[in-house]
Amino acid sequence: MSTTSKDMAVTDYGRGSSPRLRTSLDAIPVYVPGKTAASGWKLSSNENPYPPLAGVLEAVTVAAAQMHRYPDLHSTELTHRLAEHLSVPAAHIALGTGSSGLLQQLMQITVDPGGEVVYAWRSFESYPIVTRLFGARPVEVPLTGGEAHDLDAMAQAVTDRTRLVFVCTPNNPTGRALHRDELERFLDRLPVDVLVVLDEAYVEFNTDPHCADGVELYRDRPNVVVLRTFSKAYGLAGLRVGYAVAHAPVAEALRKTAVPFGVSATAQSAAIASLDRQAELMERVDELVTERERVHKALLEQGWTVPDSQANFVWLRLGEQTTAFVDHCRDAGVIVRPYGQDGVRITIGERQANDALVVAAGHFR
Repeated sequence: MSTTSKDMAVTDYGRGSSPRLRTSLDAIPVYVPGKTAASGWKLSSNENPYPPLAGVLEAVTVAAAQMHRYPDLHSTELTHRLAEHLSVPAAHIALGTGSSGLLQQLMQITVDPGGEVVYAWRSFESYPIVTRLFGARPVEVPLTGGEAHDLDAMAQAVTDRTRLVFVCTPNNPTGRALHRDELERFLDRLPVDVLVVLDEAYVEFNTDPHCADGVELYRDRPNVVVLRTFSKAYGLAGLRVGYAVAHAPVAEALRKTAVPFGVSATAQSAAIASLDRQAELMERVDELVTERERVHKALLEQGWTVPDSQANFVWLRLGEQTTAFVDHCRDAGVIVRPYGQDGVRITIGERQANDALVVAAGHFR
């Protein structure tokens, strides 16, 4: 290319020419992570505040020594360990890069442009993102006044264009979990050709014996898929490993659409080592649940309206006070997560962090 041609190319680009991208991207919301605290306590992301379990870090270190090799494409050992842990066939397990990665795979296997996806709102903020990303129409059903899924309204929102229904239980960000009887009635009302996704990222924190267990519900329902993750209770958020439990045709389709080698060797090793340490894991979960109940009670005593949470966070619906509360907490050294002007989600962290939050909330009142 001559000097003149090079100059013209640079000049043309400088005028604003660029590759043609999908115009629909303009309507897709951007996922906003919880802010990191430069100092103070970070309660803005639903992370496990504890370091890796003893033995898990060692397993990761061993696996990292082979980082020049590709990981097992099929996550064979982890798949079989999960199948054993959940008492399901290995063919019913599909791995992904966290449950968020599996959400995109679910869209790929079910939804054509123009199809509809039904979910409660507010719920997990990835639902509208992946729905619009694949050219589908989001059908958002408002939560009840008690911050729970309105299952009757969701069932009525299902049409012949509906391809997916997302049900987040416990719900992120409100923490409410669905009881088995109400979820069974809901599932019975839906067409069998509509895939229902029970998103159970926080299931380990659920202590209500009446709440649904998605794995039990999926067993005789071919249109139900359960999503779970190692990011929350297991404390492997930085390694990105989640899994789906579904009947063979759905699980196979999910494996077809997975990013090759997406679940790293370190993630697989860490997940396996974590499954070996269930007793230690549940001790930590019990500690966080105890802290959740303590924070919940303290906020109620201050006069806040706090819905029952079965996750590792609590929710405050603040409306127009949302920004002021977030700023107030930040000034007190506590970072919480705003959701527009709806409210804030507060992750349960270390006891000292929770104490700081309770003090800050009390001063705001």
